[in-house]
Amino acid sequence: MKEFELIAHLTKSLPTNENVVVGAGDDCAVLDLGIREKLVLFKTDAVVEGIHFTRETPPEKIGHKALARCLSDIAAMAGTPTAALVTIALPKDFDAEFVRKIYTGLNALAERHGVAIVGGETTTNPERILISIALLGTVPRRKQILRGGASVGDAIFVTGELGGSLADKHLSFEPRLAEARWLAEHFHLHALMDLSDGLAGDLRHILNASKVGAEILKSAVPVSRAAKVRAKENSAAKPAFVAALTDGEDFELLFTIASKEAVKLLDACKKQFPKLKLSCIGKIVAGDGILIRDKYGAHKFNGHGYVHFT
Repeated sequence: MKEFELIAHLTKSLPTNENVVVGAGDDCAVLDLGIREKLVLFKTDAVVEGIHFTRETPPEKIGHKALARCLSDIAAMAGTPTAALVTIALPKDFDAEFVRKIYTGLNALAERHGVAIVGGETTTNPERILISIALLGTVPRRKQILRGGASVGDAIFVTGELGGSLADKHLSFEPRLAEARWLAEHFHLHALMDLSDGLAGDLRHILNASKVGAEILKSAVPVSRAAKVRAKENSAAKPAFVAALTDGEDFELLFTIASKEAVKLLDACKKQFPKLKLSCIGKIVAGDGILIRDKYGAHKFNGHGYVHFT
């Protein structure tokens, strides 16, 4: 059973209550706890040694990544993070200084984004380190942006560059919190999420939730230099374009908006965030799945992003 099959199996009969606005199936849960003008966002994520980092990874970067992944999901709802709990599981022979430096990286990122670390849990775990973050945030009422709002004719946008994240980006990325909030405040985004498992995999989440398809223009996809260099230097590596669609851990924003707003958005975003690369990579179409359009025409892309348990 693959990751998303398991998730579907486990979530089909979850209990709920009157506080739940959005449950399992989006980047964050959305809760109505009676706070005036605000809804609460709730998210958890984990990093595991041997999967998301190695013992040779600088510990400050491990802590940064552990929290940044959750912050990226708050960005995917155009929200503001507030407080986090940290659970850390350690082997019995752990190095206390190594663990302290993990918290140094985690705390520095939390302070930059105004996040309070309010407690957590420590426990043992045979052989490897595991860090799990539970994060709360807020979003203005009726302003949360979900995956299921994409419409036929929408333009598809991504921030930044894609692919090759293992060169360093997956450990040092900055969550697009400010960019997402600004976009949501100034434009009517139809669907929004962050790119954690690769464009091909994450775009399908939007397509499935919205019951639509997508056509991607190959020449418009912003392929990272790291992906191009890896493909050039290693004949066994994925082609750079395929890496941009499937590598994962880009932690950029993926969103759709009415096509008539696309040029206005590009111009306004360039003024607000001069250093941000923003690319219109295609459009939402009727049907399902992903079509790639290149000089030879349009053809179905069946590749996926990163999937656990494969």
